[in-house]
Amino acid sequence: MNFKNPAIANEAKKSYKRILTGDRPTGPLHLGHYCGSLKNRVDLQDKYETFILIADVQALTTNFEHPDKLKENILQITMDYLSAGISPEKSTIIIQSMVPGISDLTIFFSMFVTANALRHNPTIKTEAKERGYKELNYGFLGYPVSQTADIAVFKADLVPVGIDQLPHIELARKIVRRFNDLYGETLIEPEALLSNFPKLVGLDGNLKMSKSYGNAIYLSDDIETIRSKIKMALTDKARIHPNDPGHPDICTIFSYHKAFSEENMIKTTEYECKNGKIGCVQCKNNLFIRIKALIEPMNEKREYYKKHVPEIWDILLLGTGKAKTIAEVTLKEVRSHMKLDYFE
Repeated sequence: MNFKNPAIANEAKKSYKRILTGDRPTGPLHLGHYCGSLKNRVDLQDKYETFILIADVQALTTNFEHPDKLKENILQITMDYLSAGISPEKSTIIIQSMVPGISDLTIFFSMFVTANALRHNPTIKTEAKERGYKELNYGFLGYPVSQTADIAVFKADLVPVGIDQLPHIELARKIVRRFNDLYGETLIEPEALLSNFPKLVGLDGNLKMSKSYGNAIYLSDDIETIRSKIKMALTDKARIHPNDPGHPDICTIFSYHKAFSEENMIKTTEYECKNGKIGCVQCKNNLFIRIKALIEPMNEKREYYKKHVPEIWDILLLGTGKAKTIAEVTLKEVRSHMKLDYFE
């Protein structure tokens, strides 16, 4: 597979919209990731200059005991990206820790961001509660500062997020605004690009599809594994027989139909379920056909990349190299405005 080295644009004359998005490499991506962000990224890469950050440093905020797992996780998440339709000709995929400018800007931001502002961030409070943290390490508490540096160092105009991530973006805007107030207009104040894609519940009906809950269908799952997982998924507990009237609004499988089936099938499934004209087994099989059609092409691409692993690292090296150059330009401007360019 051939791909071109994207030209590094003249940052001083940037006239296009750039987006920054990404993931922490903590495990394989699943259908929840696909619906919530990945599908959107595939579409957006045709409309914007797209930067996708593999946030390995931020992954250490909750996995600092196991840095040895990062290399394999980076490889697998990149394979997920490429298999799902992210193109290295359209999107720049970056390894966070390999771009020193991000760390530098994080430190500069941390000089004026208060600890109280971070402690009161609702996203941080929610995740800390979910993980049962009684004390927060410095990296976890400062995650929004690092995330702001990710965005600002590449002068991203837009950040695609779900509504639960809006507090992070608002804080990022405040940090950038404060920096510009202190040192002069240097950085771009990013805007949220709100996505309204459905969030998938877990196969067990849990409100969140998650690796830690063991209730996910992964993009890397083979077809028979997917069939087995769908077969075991939770449906309407009150429905005993196929001709019993169902309640699709509380059924996990129907929520998946709303994410993966066409409008006509969604309406038909809802009607037939409510009127006892389709059983859960048939409904699950119909869903399996839809997900199989989505995953099979991904499996084919994945098989290619499994046999061409060096190509994946070449893509990452190329994208990270481009990102380093852009970050260096930004940091040169930052140091100049902060009067830290001692040797210039």
